[in-house]
Amino acid sequence: MESSQDIQSNRIVIIGAGLGALYAALTLAPRPVVMISPDPLGQGASSAWAQGGVAAAMDVSDSPEAHAIDTTRAGAGTVDAEVAALVTREAREHILDLTTLGAPFDRTEDGGYVMSREAAHSFARVVRVKGDQAGAEIMRALIERVRATPSIQVIEGVLAEGLEVRDGTVTGVRLISSAPEGSAAVLLRGSAVLMAGGGSAGLYAITTNPPRIRGQALGMAARAGAEIADAEFVQFHPTAMDVGEDPAPLATEALRGEGAILVNATGERFMLDEHPDAELAPRDVVARAIFAQSQAGKRPLLDTRAAIGADITTLFPAVSSACARNGIDPTQEPIPVAAAAHYHMGGIATDLDGRSSLAGLWACGECASTGLHGANRLASNGLLEALVYARRAAEDIARAQGATHEAAAPVHLELTPGGEGADPALVASLRQCMTRNVGVVRNADGLRTALREIAALCAKQPNCESFQNICTAATMIAAAALLREESRGAHERSDFPETLPALAHRSRLTWDAAKTLRDSLLEAPLPHPETP
Repeated sequence: MESSQDIQSNRIVIIGAGLGALYAALTLAPRPVVMISPDPLGQGASSAWAQGGVAAAMDVSDSPEAHAIDTTRAGAGTVDAEVAALVTREAREHILDLTTLGAPFDRTEDGGYVMSREAAHSFARVVRVKGDQAGAEIMRALIERVRATPSIQVIEGVLAEGLEVRDGTVTGVRLISSAPEGSAAVLLRGSAVLMAGGGSAGLYAITTNPPRIRGQALGMAARAGAEIADAEFVQFHPTAMDVGEDPAPLATEALRGEGAILVNATGERFMLDEHPDAELAPRDVVARAIFAQSQAGKRPLLDTRAAIGADITTLFPAVSSACARNGIDPTQEPIPVAAAAHYHMGGIATDLDGRSSLAGLWACGECASTGLHGANRLASNGLLEALVYARRAAEDIARAQGATHEAAAPVHLELTPGGEGADPALVASLRQCMTRNVGVVRNADGLRTALREIAALCAKQPNCESFQNICTAATMIAAAALLREESRGAHERSDFPETLPALAHRSRLTWDAAKTLRDSLLEAPLPHPETP
């Protein structure tokens, strides 16, 4: 696609403004960096919404090895053991680094870190901030440092919509205004590109993700030719608050870690029959149980009254605030909950240094797939992975560019009217399609229907790159889900309920392969409904 202007810069371009982007920019200093942020820093990134905290073996009775075992067990057979060992080994160092950078982790009277236990962890190893404020407070500390670092330029109100690829190498990024009306595209060429643009859970109608997180980073990279891994594995958080908000407020897992229980409208504590760990079972188990209760019309609820009581207002201010604005008093009544798309284990396939399959493109954070999460992310490993791979990618970029670097002039963008913004009605239809057909429980008919519907929606706005990115990400998820004919972790197929040892490996998919699969379905006749 043509751009209205081309800008050549020797700055490293970081797409995104969440935890991974900020941490990478600080790691790269004093190398010149330009960060592309659609929203003002601290707003719009999933990192700022993370409630639980960062998983790390900080207690003397815990160990990185135990953390890696829990990570591998939660990942249901597809975790990369080398990645799990590496990430859990580096975790403590990153907590100490964040503390130095100003992250106000909760501390005990003797100076230790307050840690909570979350689902599928064998120890209390989630380091948190003000109960449920970890993401926001860590982001605040990093943003303060980024603002004070002269080598980092932040351009707010700008959205990446495409990658320029020359001879198999990513050489630039097409940028537009993030305002609803968009703008003509500007091509920014940099010395390297780090994709840190967030996940894909906002592709679903029921999600906990910020409004702008719709798989654009994955779609953009896939369309440029990058290999995508584990796209079928979407984690659904069991306890989003079912109060009609979009996105749905999150009732953090730490509530269950403190003893909150799940009941239905009849008062039945249904998780006791589902798993030995009951409410602290792996997220996929709890999410499917919640989904089943909802499908049966039994209205699942999270009851914090006996375990937490009035302390919920001080221990979990974000949850209390969401309850208050929706007329719920959690000290007197349980909180209605639903399974909501929360985190994408899949993404841009990377190696141990955050390199994608495309030269010149690195990735970190939720848009990347490193092999840490497997089929089901262990609670609070998301922020940890973003930290570890942001630093590793930044250090690899620095190595690739050599020991010396030059100062860089600021990038000046002149955005002019033009272009085409994604049609909100089409985006809404796409999200409904994903929830209906590619949700908590899937089957072949629904996945084929999804691929056809996405293709039809995609064809209605062919010249809008932003919408094409969204459609591409949705297609990659549905295609990978159709190809994995088993149930594993967060990927549940009602038509293939068994977990097959032969499929205990990560999936790899390119956009060309996904398009070929999609197009074969478009050419095939629709199935006839069975006559009774």
